[in-house]
Amino acid sequence: MPRIALYTLVVCVLAVAAAVVSFVQGSWLGIVWVLLAGLTSNMTFYYVKRGRTGGGPGKSVTG
Repeated sequence: MPRIALYTLVVCVLAVAAAVVSFVQGSWLGIVWVLLAGLTSNMTFYYVKRGRTGGGPGKSVTG
């Protein structure tokens, strides 16, 4: 697993925890944390998939 995928996974877990805390406290700011969690989870899947296929920087996917 690429290092950046681990970083985005950590940010995703922290954003989910922050969303839970925000909603428990009655704050609607949790919506922002949920959106951030969604973004970072998509980034994690992208970087994991890119790491498995070997599509690193400078490598052509089609050629």
